[in-house]
Amino acid sequence: MGKFVPCQGKHACRDNELSCLTCGRGLHEIEKLRLLMDQLASLAIDYDYENVDEYSSYVARKLEKMIVYRRDNEQTG
Repeated sequence: MGKFVPCQGKHACRDNELSCLTCGRGLHEIEKLRLLMDQLASLAIDYDYENVDEYSSYVARKLEKMIVYRRDNEQTG
């Protein structure tokens, strides 16, 4: 299992057309995450959420639980 290395910002990204030379993540992985983040942001904007801090915290909390649950069930199932 690999360790997630967060993006250091658009200006820190350098690539060799396969992966980021700064964080080491693949460009396909980076693009998929950017797309998902864009969709989450669009949802909040479309529904005009005023409490984006609570929305963001909820998403992070539920995502962590979902990952742990799936990993646990994948190993035992």
